[in-house]
Amino acid sequence: MNAPLHVALGSRSYDIVIGDGLLAQAGSLVAPLLRSRRVIIVSDDMVAELYLETLQASLEGAGLRHESIVLPHGEQTKRFAVLEELLDRLLAFTPDRKVTLIALGGGVIGDITGFAASILLRGVDFIQIPTTLLAQVDSSVGGKTGINARQGKNLIGSFYQPRLVIADIATLLTLPRRELLAGYAEVVKYGVIRDPQFFGWLEQEAESAFAGDKKALSHIVRESCKAKAAIVASDERESGIRAVLNFGHTLGHALEAETGFSDALLHGEAVAIGMVLAMRLSMMRGLCREQDCERLEAHLEKVGLRTSPRAIGKFDTARLIEHCTHDKKASDGGLTFILAEGIGKAIIAQDIQRKELEKLLDKALL
Repeated sequence: MNAPLHVALGSRSYDIVIGDGLLAQAGSLVAPLLRSRRVIIVSDDMVAELYLETLQASLEGAGLRHESIVLPHGEQTKRFAVLEELLDRLLAFTPDRKVTLIALGGGVIGDITGFAASILLRGVDFIQIPTTLLAQVDSSVGGKTGINARQGKNLIGSFYQPRLVIADIATLLTLPRRELLAGYAEVVKYGVIRDPQFFGWLEQEAESAFAGDKKALSHIVRESCKAKAAIVASDERESGIRAVLNFGHTLGHALEAETGFSDALLHGEAVAIGMVLAMRLSMMRGLCREQDCERLEAHLEKVGLRTSPRAIGKFDTARLIEHCTHDKKASDGGLTFILAEGIGKAIIAQDIQRKELEKLLDKALL
């Protein structure tokens, strides 16, 4: 286990611990942070089968009381009905305000558990133990919590920081390649928005990580978390620079909405396509070269990520743009996109015109 990364947010600061086999050490890692000796674990049915017993044994070894709640897996869990069920089950344990929730799972579990923690008894502590690459490099860090609405993704939620993030690299070894790839799209994002050297490293070493090289996986998680921690520390509530973390997400979320937030298109798969479209839009505006677009597209395709909405199915330009207007980053009726001035430098563009999107999408959807 390397030295923890620190997310510097004053009284809301916390560490990200990255290493191999950390689940078995979770009890000793979380115990010093607890306000009581009681925790409630929230997981999903797939993750619980693999890791819940290990976590429970570790907590017991540290002398901690625990209860567990297991939810269905999948994006459909991030909705009001399941949040209500989760809160009912949490309250059935008669918790007090010193209890700590532990989110054991991917981004869906982390998001809904963090949101529940932010409103349960007007706020209780929670800890993130992400078990997917997507969650380890992105959603577990930064305090964004929430659920989806009929109108769009992550439209209901809160900024609520965890007390600790424990990223056990060993959990990544059980992921199907498709799940790894979905998380990898977010990794590539960090290279595009701020670190061209990291992007170059990924071009050379990505396959080692996919083959299970723990050193490569650890480097990917650590560098991604380091980048996100720095951005979050400078802009916790996304009033400025933090918005660059949404590179590829506006159209990515629109594609997810059009596929019903289903397994037909995973979040990271949508982001990969969204990044390519955002880079193409950047080129249309003269911000980057065609070579930058081709380099990003070539790398994503090399590892096995789809880069065109045509590879998913048929989409309608007007419907995709309509989803974009509901995006959280829309401002005063205008469309805000994260664009790139080449590999390694993202910018926030708040003046995107509908005609530009129509031109971009009409070509992409042909």
